[in-house]
Amino acid sequence: MNEQTLVLIKPDGLKKSLTGNILTRLSETKLEIAAAKIARVSEELAVEHYKHLKDKPFFKDLIKYIRGDLHDRHKVMAMVYWGDGAIKKVRELCGTTNPEEADPVSIRGAYGRITTSGVYENAIHTSGDKEDAEREIKLWFDPDEIIVDIYPTKQITEKEAKRRVWA
Repeated sequence: MNEQTLVLIKPDGLKKSLTGNILTRLSETKLEIAAAKIARVSEELAVEHYKHLKDKPFFKDLIKYIRGDLHDRHKVMAMVYWGDGAIKKVRELCGTTNPEEADPVSIRGAYGRITTSGVYENAIHTSGDKEDAEREIKLWFDPDEIIVDIYPTKQITEKEAKRRVWA
């Protein structure tokens, strides 16, 4: 059954120039990339993305980490992978969240580390289940940025919406 998962190459992965290595590993899943972009991570986006961890003692460091404050890379590469068993395939390839417990051949096992403050710098994020995937994908992407219709959408008319255009 086709499903989708959010994948983020985090700021430490970008700083260490791991994007190509990670994408090569993800290609092993034979899934389709349905959306991809480089995104600045606002405070609001970071807090909303990790809201389920807001009561953890490492929450503030986690927000700094995903925003790029710890690596001077204020961006992530956000992608939607789509296809049969996407969540399970990507999660298995990524390995466990704790890089020290991850299989050494997994992405997190190969490229991750734990900082002295206890933050898991694990280079990559992927959705945990279908509910997380839907919440996260809708948080990071607008429907028109995704090449397949993965969730129901509706048409709206916005009045006086400002947006940047090319000069």
